[in-house]
Amino acid sequence: MVLPQRHRLRGSRVFNRLYRQSQRFHGTSMLLRVMAADPGLLPPPDCHRSSPWRGAVVISGKVSKRAVVRNRLRRLLHRHLLALNPSQLQPNWVVLSLKPGSAELDPAQLLGECSHLLRQAGLMQ
Repeated sequence: MVLPQRHRLRGSRVFNRLYRQSQRFHGTSMLLRVMAADPGLLPPPDCHRSSPWRGAVVISGKVSKRAVVRNRLRRLLHRHLLALNPSQLQPNWVVLSLKPGSAELDPAQLLGECSHLLRQAGLMQ
């Protein structure tokens, strides 16, 4: 299961702005970028089914050369992001990037660090 279309971040303009202007939260195996949503860069969401935030998980080939491993990690972290309660979230854009070497970690460790970074950013209690 991947992030539904209405939750995904897309487009080079969005990612360029995120990489330049976002607030960063560093962990040992991942980096969380958060910034307030800019409605001018993305089409308006479907009013009935959307949540106020959009997210992406970025995993480079430096994390693992095997696409199977990268996709497994991406699905794991997408599910974790989807577990957030969208009604309590501010309209934010969130990008989670894994650092090289994080593919060898236990999934529970990755999810724990992700939760810690989300709490640091104020996106989770």
